[in-house]
Amino acid sequence: MGLRDWIIPNDYIFFDIFEQLADTTTEAGRLLVELVNDYNGVEAKIKEIKNLEHQGDALAHRAYAELNRSFITPLEPEEISRLTTALDDILDYIDGTARLMLNYGIEETDEYMQEFAKLIYLSAAEVAIAVREIRRIRDPKLLEQKCIEINRLENLADDVLAHAIKDLFCGTDAIRILKLKDIYENLELATDKCEDAANVLADIAIRHS
Repeated sequence: MGLRDWIIPNDYIFFDIFEQLADTTTEAGRLLVELVNDYNGVEAKIKEIKNLEHQGDALAHRAYAELNRSFITPLEPEEISRLTTALDDILDYIDGTARLMLNYGIEETDEYMQEFAKLIYLSAAEVAIAVREIRRIRDPKLLEQKCIEINRLENLADDVLAHAIKDLFCGTDAIRILKLKDIYENLELATDKCEDAANVLADIAIRHS
């Protein structure tokens, strides 16, 4: 590696990492949908999600390593750090909630978990499309539309949480209530993290378009 390569790395490296991280997150969202829609072979499915979370961690660490060694970057260092963290956080919540379901001994899923999982997957897929737009910001309006859609999906998740909690507290099993409330709230937080990523992407679009 020459001096120039060390000082000015391939501009595409960060965009490659972002896209791989977003794709890994989308795949984890798909597996979460599969898990809650067919709650069999739970441990094996959760292991698959965990493997994706490990892949995401490796990609995030690579992004930070590239950032630490680079004097010149295609985006502001803070933008690279914020987007890497936001994408990794989505994966963490998908993995963490799946693990929570196993640890809490959940024997079956319900319509709320299924709806949350669908919204997480749809949000992650929109994030992945939006991430690809920042490589060459040719159409800021498309990026804006994706961010608006992610926000809409997050609002739907808020509504699902409100209905889920309302129904949950109609029951009398305190332990079950606490377990499911924790799971619902963590699922909703995954959509919040998708919205966080969308906000970072929107900021990047405004600054660089």
